[in-house]
Amino acid sequence: MKTFALSAEPRTVLGKKAAKALRSQNLIPVVLNGGKIIELPFTGTLRDGEKVVELGNGKGLITTDLTVSQDAVRKLIYTPEIFAIELDLHGEKRMAVLKDLQFHPVKDTILHIDLLEVFPEKPVTIEVPVKLEGHAEGVKAGGKLNLSMKKLKVRAPYTAIPERLIINVDELGLGKTMQVGDLHFEGLELVNAKNAVVCAVQLTRAARGAAANAAKG
Repeated sequence: MKTFALSAEPRTVLGKKAAKALRSQNLIPVVLNGGKIIELPFTGTLRDGEKVVELGNGKGLITTDLTVSQDAVRKLIYTPEIFAIELDLHGEKRMAVLKDLQFHPVKDTILHIDLLEVFPEKPVTIEVPVKLEGHAEGVKAGGKLNLSMKKLKVRAPYTAIPERLIINVDELGLGKTMQVGDLHFEGLELVNAKNAVVCAVQLTRAARGAAANAAKG
């Protein structure tokens, strides 16, 4: 994946009123999730914006409340590309990926962002764009190639996740489908249902007519 540099400031005043005030200043409330698991009770020192979330069984997680500007994330959000985010926070670099976005239902502005902190050794699940390459046999026979799933969920360390998944369709015949279970990418686990159809070559009217005429002949 490409890397996107993003500067963030800790957010210490929480709640709906505070979030509304931030948005009026063209800022977005952000939560950074997915840090390392800690033992409870926590005896360390929390920095600005950090809080402990209890997980149960004496375990907890430190999450961080942040703010970023609308302009700073525009090229991160409004693009089909995926990024590993190099977050500049507290004067240190932390890596993250987009977890969730909330948009205003009318204005389509960003209301809230959830980030997931990632580490080189820890697998993460992320949606990766699909790109088809090649010339399907079924298209040569008059069919139409249809991409049903523009993204696939992939699980792997973020350092191993590609910018896109390249799928060759040369051998895909007329009326045939390619399912998730038919695909394999070295070092990646596909999380989608194995019988989910990724792409297919559909019969067109012209192809049906040609097949019917061939049958009559």
